[in-house]
Amino acid sequence: MSAFRELGSIRPKPIWDGVLARIVQGKLVTMSIVELEPDVTVPEHRHENEQLGFVIEGSVTFTVGEETRELGPGGTWRILADIPHHVQVGANGAVVAEVYSPVRSDWEQLEPTDEAPVRWPTRT
Repeated sequence: MSAFRELGSIRPKPIWDGVLARIVQGKLVTMSIVELEPDVTVPEHRHENEQLGFVIEGSVTFTVGEETRELGPGGTWRILADIPHHVQVGANGAVVAEVYSPVRSDWEQLEPTDEAPVRWPTRT
């Protein structure tokens, strides 16, 4: 397998309704570009993985533990393992980049959807 891929060649996996992730898996880390539909709620959950991320486009209101923050492009988050968190997506949807360690082995069982156009990066 090549070390390189175009984002558009990665078939997205549905994480929740209205949430698609294009996933790149390493041995120790998972990276994902996540496309979130407008006004979607990602329910409260927790996992063993540390999670770092940032907003590429759109907006999200992120709650991590007891702290809530509205984030736009360039806004970042850090979630330590087993901390509850949830997200409310803004009216225009959002695209975010996230990194997890250890790998998100629970995502390996998810079935990819049919080819879907990439929301980001936009081509001119």
